[in-house]
Amino acid sequence: MTRFFVDPRKGFESVGKRVNEFINEAEKGFGVEYGGYAPRVDILEDDKTIVFEFEMAGIDKADVKVSVNDENVLIVRGEKKAAKDDELCATRCERQYGTFLRSFLLPENADKEKIDAKFENGVLYVTFDKVEPEEPKEIKVEIK
Repeated sequence: MTRFFVDPRKGFESVGKRVNEFINEAEKGFGVEYGGYAPRVDILEDDKTIVFEFEMAGIDKADVKVSVNDENVLIVRGEKKAAKDDELCATRCERQYGTFLRSFLLPENADKEKIDAKFENGVLYVTFDKVEPEEPKEIKVEIK
């Protein structure tokens, strides 16, 4: 009879790697860089618009930047700063702070020229109008 010692920590690295691979596959077109904090987002759409709603409670509008690059990627970056109060000592801290970057590959029908962003009640709304896809051009060829 042979005894085997099983290390309970062994195997967790491969499980973590598989979970990361699964998440990366599931989030094609979405990017998240964590710096301690990453705002949650809802993406809504109808026939005419696409709306990104970022939950940003406790963040100043001046600390958020929104851009769209040449590769059709929406980039939202910023920082959630911790309040500094020298008179108080933290007994418990559950909120997260830090810099963040979220990126989203926009669909082809999002009009980058008609983008609107507004910050209201701790929510950042980024709205794109949809454009009609271009009809394929047909070139008639004369048969000889």
